[in-house]
Amino acid sequence: MDVTTWYLEQTSPSDLVTARTADVAIIRSEIPSPEFNRFLYQVVGQEWHWTDRLPWTREQWVAWLDRGVETWVAYEHGTPAGYVELDPQPEGVLEIAYFGLLPHAIGRGIGGHLLSYGTARAWDFAGRNPGRAPTERVFVHTCSLDGPAALPNYQARGFRIFRTVVEPAKLAETMSGPGAST
Repeated sequence: MDVTTWYLEQTSPSDLVTARTADVAIIRSEIPSPEFNRFLYQVVGQEWHWTDRLPWTREQWVAWLDRGVETWVAYEHGTPAGYVELDPQPEGVLEIAYFGLLPHAIGRGIGGHLLSYGTARAWDFAGRNPGRAPTERVFVHTCSLDGPAALPNYQARGFRIFRTVVEPAKLAETMSGPGAST
């Protein structure tokens, strides 16, 4: 089986097309917590074959967060519904490294709102991080293993495809942990 990966970008804050709002509170996780980020990664990615970070040690998670990564979490009535990780790159570039919803939140309009909010935070990243160059480009990638709404959501928010790669899939056989299918 082949997997298609689409790389998408925005090159101006005016590229962002906001979605309708959803009844969630989106809050920055201001105290870096490797355990919390691992939980979000695992529970959001379990259905979409996100496995590359599962073997990471706590030290690897700490190193990831220490890069200046921001984690924004959508909460619905106090329960996590989804998250977006913003990874600053050199020279005014910012990657939306991970974005997704917990299973209970899929298909309810939360994803468009969270992506709009997260993308806006990518564009105003320098304002929260003194010494950081203003964001000039925001990019993200998604693949054919991700949820069927992922690519259309990115495009609806104003992201444009700049590269497409097709390669053989390398899938893990099983996934374990909170919320994993059995």
